[in-house]
Amino acid sequence: MAEAKGPAARPLSPHLQIYRPMLSMMMSIVHRITGAALYYDAWADDARVTFENVLDAGLHGAAVANYSAVESFAKKGDRIEAVTILGGDCGIGGGTYTSTANSDNAKINTTKFGGSGEVGAPQPLGDLDIGWQPRVQGSMGYLTAKNNFQSGLLEDDTSDYKTFAIQFGGGARFWLNDHFSIAPTVMGMYGHTDNSFTARNAFTLDNLTEAKQLGLIDWSVDTWTIRPSLNLQYQYTWHRVIFTLSSEPTYFYTKSFDSSSANLNVEGNAEAWDNKLDVDAPLGVELFGHELRTGGYFSRTDLYGDLEDGLATSYVYEAHGRLVLDFLNQLWKVQWIGLGGSYLWGNDFHGWSVGADVTFRF
Repeated sequence: MAEAKGPAARPLSPHLQIYRPMLSMMMSIVHRITGAALYYDAWADDARVTFENVLDAGLHGAAVANYSAVESFAKKGDRIEAVTILGGDCGIGGGTYTSTANSDNAKINTTKFGGSGEVGAPQPLGDLDIGWQPRVQGSMGYLTAKNNFQSGLLEDDTSDYKTFAIQFGGGARFWLNDHFSIAPTVMGMYGHTDNSFTARNAFTLDNLTEAKQLGLIDWSVDTWTIRPSLNLQYQYTWHRVIFTLSSEPTYFYTKSFDSSSANLNVEGNAEAWDNKLDVDAPLGVELFGHELRTGGYFSRTDLYGDLEDGLATSYVYEAHGRLVLDFLNQLWKVQWIGLGGSYLWGNDFHGWSVGADVTFRF
């Protein structure tokens, strides 16, 4: 039987590949856990444009009815993928983000939990000179968002969103040699979102009933998403310092299966391509009997389709740092425990995430 390929062994923390997916998602939540796949609608401008155009047309005598040409207010699926891009890199944590795109002020807060990793050591793949490992990953989270409209017919109004989402999936990692591996995975995601709208100006107050009947405000929706991805990874160890270069294209298809209005239909396609350099370094210092390690990464995620439209940016940069204690072979399946934080930015938006960095090795 051919010898299984895999990363070079080392006495303490194993290579970073055991917890790599995201961002996604979203990347532990996208970098490390593929993200807390959450549905988010606050940054896109489609609701306001539809609200203004449809109601303004009605005020000027146009035929606006539930089964007219505007019968299906198709909300794009980009928001469910957006938070996978913004999820940060902590197993248990949260974050806050601000967007000023479209002349509005949107704020989002996230809380999430999740993880991913390869199961066991690399095993030979038949008679091929390739090692492989099963891979599992999943996450769940809760999101609140508020969009404060600062211009147009909805000026001074606010739209609030509350979302719960969960995702799970897996695949396998194939080691072509001791440094280079590929990991195809497929994730399934479920999301539930509630919207509440607060009207303050004369236009929306006069047309509030019609807007609710059209499903433009005060709605709820359940969605499912399929998320295939392919992670390419090259890993090199120098004096126990691990450098990991990775590239991960991801495709999202999102569709609603239940909603509060017949006019509310979520369907969308999006793509993301994440490229990252991660550095993991032992400090040679023990704390509470465990070696202290530090590290971080810098990444750029390019966005396409509905993701680009929804976030109003074609890219997201992320700078991440972490400080952890090594628990390998000392506490059940725990790889390490520590703290991590990220800062993210793009066109017209920025934010941060922080939390407990808990990694498992199965």
